[in-house]
Amino acid sequence: MKAKALVLDMDGVLIDSNPLHAQAWLQYLSQYEKAADSMLERMHGKRNDQIVRELFGQDLSEDEVFAHGAAKEALYRTLMRPHLMASLIPGVAAFLERHRSLPLGVASNAEPDNVAFVLDEGGLRHYFSAVIDGHQVDRPKPDPQIYIRVAAQLGVAPHDCVIFEDSATGIHAAQAAGARVVAVRSTEVALPPTDFSIRDFTDPELETWLAQS
Repeated sequence: MKAKALVLDMDGVLIDSNPLHAQAWLQYLSQYEKAADSMLERMHGKRNDQIVRELFGQDLSEDEVFAHGAAKEALYRTLMRPHLMASLIPGVAAFLERHRSLPLGVASNAEPDNVAFVLDEGGLRHYFSAVIDGHQVDRPKPDPQIYIRVAAQLGVAPHDCVIFEDSATGIHAAQAAGARVVAVRSTEVALPPTDFSIRDFTDPELETWLAQS
């Protein structure tokens, strides 16, 4: 059955942001004289509250967790702003334009301000009729809640969606929701098997696969 809606994660799918996220974390942690090995792997696919507690301890208050996360994300946006347009995943804007007749959604564990930053300053907001961020769900990926919710907002069943993900946690969430999944291999990490896999949206086989999915 042909997909009735397309849903995309943001970091690593709309924008190649993970290296700068890792840089921002390391820069932020340095003021606390904290070091973290393999930061890219530690943060990949996780929501900020999970990352903050892993780095600063499980006994932080909600306010402390929020403050650390917000400060790091403000630093990330400062670092990313001059590079944002060049950091969009190759072919993604043209892909969205080709499929704008379909319901399109974003489902990201990211902070609301980061989602707004990428969609608005990247000129992508108008393509999406449903946008769910990490603060709008109780349980982050790999729980399927975010994908069930975005499908409902798009007016389709999760199994009628094709979801684009770049992380194992996101792939597990999409698969648990019952959707077909395209892995976007923008970050060099091991990913579980999916229905299809691309390096970016210029992949010449993507449109053929979508037409048959």
